[in-house]
Amino acid sequence: MKKSLFIYLFIVTLLMTIFIYMYYSKKVKFEAERFENLKTKMNDTIQSLNNKLFDANYFTLRNNDQAQNYLEDYSIEKLIPKIEANLMELNDNPEGNPMVDFGKIDDKKFIINKIEVLNHRWIIADFSNGDLWGEVLLQYFIEEDESLNFKIIQSTLYPKQ
Repeated sequence: MKKSLFIYLFIVTLLMTIFIYMYYSKKVKFEAERFENLKTKMNDTIQSLNNKLFDANYFTLRNNDQAQNYLEDYSIEKLIPKIEANLMELNDNPEGNPMVDFGKIDDKKFIINKIEVLNHRWIIADFSNGDLWGEVLLQYFIEEDESLNFKIIQSTLYPKQ
């Protein structure tokens, strides 16, 4: 009786060990496959986001080799911050930024918030007075003394919503 009890216990233990081994080996394989699928999906997502970022930055001076060649005498990494700083300094004008076609509305001056240098000649900027928003397309020129001059090409003011 004791002997058969030990045999039954041995067989049950052996079967449990086999089941546990099979469970964990398949679990590890399943987790590895799941990890590879997730890794592939994440790589695809990263590639997709990189493509979208490249498309979003397509019209910028940093990605425009032709415009950079035109400005070969200037460092792009120094020129872009200089342009941005010059335009932002104009926000200090009490009447508002003169590069915005619109004067004060309800005693609120328009200031430029965001600037993107498109190429060797054009800038697009976002402006607002806190209530109204718009965009302006500017032309810029670099003078011989390396000062900057700006000219408004066109601007638009969005209706209040």
